[in-house]
Amino acid sequence: MLEIRNLLLPFGPMTPSSLAASVPLAAAAGDGIDYFQIISSAGLVGQGVLLLLAGASAVSWAIIVNKTLQIRRAERESGKFLAAFWQSKRLEAIYQAAEALPSSPIGAVFRAGYVELSKVTQRKEGEAHGMSDELGGIENVERALKRAAATEVTALERRVSFLGTTASAAPFVGLFGTVWGIMRAFHDIYRMGNANLATVARPISEALIATAVGLFAAIPAVVAYNFFVSRIRVLDGEMQNFSSDFLNIVRRHFFS
Repeated sequence: MLEIRNLLLPFGPMTPSSLAASVPLAAAAGDGIDYFQIISSAGLVGQGVLLLLAGASAVSWAIIVNKTLQIRRAERESGKFLAAFWQSKRLEAIYQAAEALPSSPIGAVFRAGYVELSKVTQRKEGEAHGMSDELGGIENVERALKRAAATEVTALERRVSFLGTTASAAPFVGLFGTVWGIMRAFHDIYRMGNANLATVARPISEALIATAVGLFAAIPAVVAYNFFVSRIRVLDGEMQNFSSDFLNIVRRHFFS
């Protein structure tokens, strides 16, 4: 017992006052953030900001999931269509393959060009036309391909602009909520007449939650926006290349 008492002497005697002083430190170390209390004390403006950011984040994630599935399906079916296009010898068989791949934007471009080519060839077989009519026919096919490609790009880009808007606006909305919260915090400090660290730290830390939520909404949105724009650009380039190849084939076999 004597040896144990001697070991404890360097730390000083454990009096009731020293034990009570150590309790707040332990409680503070284990104290977590009560988000429900932060939201309830944020006021109408702060709650509106947090609700707006939470809604924008939820919509952004829904768009991210939907667009990821859509673009993956478009890329997978476009690869299958291109393989069928270069392996087949008959346009009718290629058209049937395109019908079986409705999510392929390149297949949709081919279907539009094939339908217009069928109209042009039927007119060409029914009546005698000159060189100007043949040039008009190939121009009709080219316009049909361009319209279909533009339609497919528009469908792929639908709702992607919301991600760009969220990525650019969410941090500023969160910053507005933080500034508003800090204004309220300093107003409460002025009203209480007490400006020590204990009264300043908590309300300011609560006000910074709005900035954190804004960044939480903006970061996934900007990453997804850049990813989708790059993938859509690749698909657009593939549609343009296919249109050029298809027009060359049509010129050689139908307007030579």
